[in-house]
Amino acid sequence: MFSVKQLQRYKNYTVGDTLPELIQTVEQSMIDAYADASGDINPLHIDPEFAKTTIFGGTIAHGLLTLAFVSRVLSRWNWQGWAYGGELDIAFLGPVYPGNEVRVTAEIDHIEQREDGIYARCLIACYCGDKAVVKGFCVCRVG
Repeated sequence: MFSVKQLQRYKNYTVGDTLPELIQTVEQSMIDAYADASGDINPLHIDPEFAKTTIFGGTIAHGLLTLAFVSRVLSRWNWQGWAYGGELDIAFLGPVYPGNEVRVTAEIDHIEQREDGIYARCLIACYCGDKAVVKGFCVCRVG
């Protein structure tokens, strides 16, 4: 077992820093394109007539499409730390509908020194209006 040393600051990473927000409007055409690219052609995402008969009342975005917005935020902030071994632990809390504006926020809440480097943990949330639709955290190597 290795020891972990908690830090408040490392280089230009400080506990409490916020990452630049991303705001993305989700359109049905984006959902359709994601279905084509991913192969996930569940009618809940791409068939408005079918989706009207579900508890959602209409089509919804794929959860992984919403996570792509999270990945964009993390890549802009620290692409190497995210691309080469970033960790993600999230929960999906609600649907994202066509026309919704998704706002992704993240804040560094923990920095630690491990045997193999320095890591920052960020609290992450995606909101549609005031409602959280995704919440969790990621860990990225920063040094």
